Amino acid sequence: MKTVLVSAVALVDRDGRVLLAQRPEGKSMAGLWEFPGGKVETGETPRNALVREIEEELGLVIEPAACAPVGFAEETSGEGRPPIVIMLYTSVWDGSGMGALEGGEIDWFTPEEAELLAKPPLDVALAAKLFAKGVI
Repeated sequence: MKTVLVSAVALVDRDGRVLLAQRPEGKSMAGLWEFPGGKVETGETPRNALVREIEEELGLVIEPAACAPVGFAEETSGEGRPPIVIMLYTSVWDGSGMGALEGGEIDWFTPEEAELLAKPPLDVALAAKLFAKGVI
C-alpha cells in the first residue's frame, strides 16, 4: 500500500506562539487542531509542497529556504487507507496578512496552550517532538 506524504509547518510568531488550524466540518477529524500543510504531490519536494499548501490554505507566501525541518510522525497502519507520514518544518512568521481560506479556523497558541488542544494523533506526536526540542 502506498504511503501518503504530508508536509506541515509550525509557523512561529515573535512571541513564540505557534499557528494551528482547526479542521473544518465535513472533513475527517473535523474540529481537531493541526499544523497547517497538505499532501506532497507527484514531482514535488516536501518543502515545495509546503510552500504551495500554505499559500493555498492561508494566502501566505513563505520562502522555501525559510522552512527548517524539525521532525516527522508516521502511522504504522492506515486502517483501510494508505498510511500517512507528516514531515514538520518550522518557519518564522513575518507578520504578513493571512486567513483560513479553506474553512475552519486558525489561531496562535503558546506551546502550553497547544498541548492542551484536541489534535489528530500524528499532530500530537509532532507537537510533543517540537516542544520537547525547545525549537519554539
